[in-house]
Amino acid sequence: MCDLCSPRQVVAITSCKGCAKHLCRKHFNEHRENLTKGLQNVIDLRDNVLQELERVIDSALKSPGHNNAVALLKQINEWKTRTIDRVTQVADDACKSVERLFSRKAEYDQIKQNIYQITKELKEQQELESFVESDIDQWTNQLNQLQTDFNRPLKVEINSPVLQIQTIDWNATIKITPSDEKQDKYVDLTINQLEKGVSSLLLDEKPKEVIIPPSILTTDGELAIQNSQLHSQEKAYPSFLFGLNESIDKEIDSLLEDLMYLAPMDKNGPMNGQCGPQTDQMEQFLSDAFGFKNISGKYIVPGIKSFQLDKPLHGLNPNTQIHFPKNMADSFTMTVQEIIDWQRSYKVYADKTTKGINKGFLNRALQGQSQDGEEAFRMKYVVRISKCPILMEFDAKIISRNVNEDWPNRIKLVSITGIDFAGRKHDVDDILYYISNWEEIYHIDQRSNLPALYSERDFYRKVNRPRGELNEERVRNNLIRMTRLRLRACDEEDIQIVVEIGIGLGVFSGSHIGIDAKVRALSAEAIRLVLEQDGPSYKNIRAIVFALPIFNKNNSNDRHLDVFNDFVDEFRKAQYNGPIPVLITDQDMHRITVTIARHGFTVAEVNPGDSHGVFGGYWQNRRSSVQGKLALTTAGLLVQHHLINPCVLDTDNYHLLEIDEVATLDRRRIISDDNE
Repeated sequence: MCDLCSPRQVVAITSCKGCAKHLCRKHFNEHRENLTKGLQNVIDLRDNVLQELERVIDSALKSPGHNNAVALLKQINEWKTRTIDRVTQVADDACKSVERLFSRKAEYDQIKQNIYQITKELKEQQELESFVESDIDQWTNQLNQLQTDFNRPLKVEINSPVLQIQTIDWNATIKITPSDEKQDKYVDLTINQLEKGVSSLLLDEKPKEVIIPPSILTTDGELAIQNSQLHSQEKAYPSFLFGLNESIDKEIDSLLEDLMYLAPMDKNGPMNGQCGPQTDQMEQFLSDAFGFKNISGKYIVPGIKSFQLDKPLHGLNPNTQIHFPKNMADSFTMTVQEIIDWQRSYKVYADKTTKGINKGFLNRALQGQSQDGEEAFRMKYVVRISKCPILMEFDAKIISRNVNEDWPNRIKLVSITGIDFAGRKHDVDDILYYISNWEEIYHIDQRSNLPALYSERDFYRKVNRPRGELNEERVRNNLIRMTRLRLRACDEEDIQIVVEIGIGLGVFSGSHIGIDAKVRALSAEAIRLVLEQDGPSYKNIRAIVFALPIFNKNNSNDRHLDVFNDFVDEFRKAQYNGPIPVLITDQDMHRITVTIARHGFTVAEVNPGDSHGVFGGYWQNRRSSVQGKLALTTAGLLVQHHLINPCVLDTDNYHLLEIDEVATLDRRRIISDDNE
């Protein structure tokens, strides 16, 4: 019977194998008609799905995803090129290290040059008769040290050299990961493990040396390479990172990590002491390119020679290419127009709440015409900024550059004045204001009631003097204000990364009167507090890097407590977690700065100038001050010296900022009260 005719009894004529129902003719025809409609619906669905798939395929070729794939392939090819270049560079550097190890020609040449320089100074002082006991002691010590240096045996004669090469896990060097997957060890298609592995020749305690034992030299003199398994994340030099949290973008995270794996700094290079050859090189460069010559008997300030350019920049063809140090392979090449553009970027930022600071004063001070004492003291609250490419590293290695490379335009030099505890006539107020027992430390001039002078500039210290007593509150407050000014100026200049060097080194931090450790600690505390307080308001600054090389004291193997340790201790003990990440690293400031610029960031390098306000200071005196070395290794003389760049004295470039909301104290009145 038909299952669909119930309760009527109609004879079924067939059965459906699909639904297993018995059907009469009428219901069988209706059933087949419904099945036909269902089949047509499936066919229509098939057509719709196929059409939609074709649309998806067509749109995929035009979608951002396809463009992302093309971009990823491009990044992979770029990574491949960079990797090959980096491996080649590291291998070349290792070869040069081997050459340096087994040859002392450069060392002997430098020693001979130093002796020539001492000879020149001796002749000059014999004629001038202006030398004192300290000069004789200095020359004697220098000659004794030079004698010790050239009699010292080669390191390879004492310690067997060993070459250590890190094995690279190529399967883990580059990886494509989903955007939502955690990437602890991978930076999107950038050199990661390779950069850190190949470039980090970690050798004993001194990674700058490549050590090769005679046992691995083959009979024909070639090197047999010995692999060693080193931790892929081991650093080539001490580095500490603070304030890096989830809110810091990956771009900055990647940059700061890369900065911890550069080639180690050569701390025993030719610029470790006096810089005679480098001074000659800069003088010759300026002479050849611009007709530089000193003006006989004329000084900007006592001890700083005046000069002139017979071929000033604005009289040259803008397209003329200038080569530093000369036209040779691997020189730093720039055009006249580029230098003029760098000059035009010159700006001055000053704290207008400081008594006596105005554009007239700034114009005089930047020509070296500030008066001793009060006017010199004001220069702590003056910041000079301009684009300023770096020409060579502190190991005196020229940085090769062609005019098509844009990275030099991303480097700015920030020239500032720190607190000066050296005890000199121009900065007398630093002693009077910050040292409460200065009268017990220095002999007193009976006419002026100020520290007595023994060489027209330096204060005469007592033999049995006590340790200096520092007014810590004044030092801390002023350091905070100085730091706040320079970082705000950097932020105004669209600077993203600031490379600091820990203002307050050596004699300038008062090592000779026993206050240097406290001064360095206060310097570190000041910048930490400013970053914590002002960091959230910065529009452009994204990270701070302290380039603080650790030097061995008296060539011993024991590291002495220095500025590196003091800054690390401050940020570690305070558990710094401010909005601006901080990297403290034992590295060359120039190498750090150039690397940051090559990564595409705008970077500022801090230059600790003196209170005279003349860029480079005593750069021609072949001394080893940081500001003098900066004059020899950067384009600073071309862009920040008032005798070369007319923009330095253009008051339209001066900007007065209000740093402190409270009224500025009359420092002269405070000094007077202290002495009553």
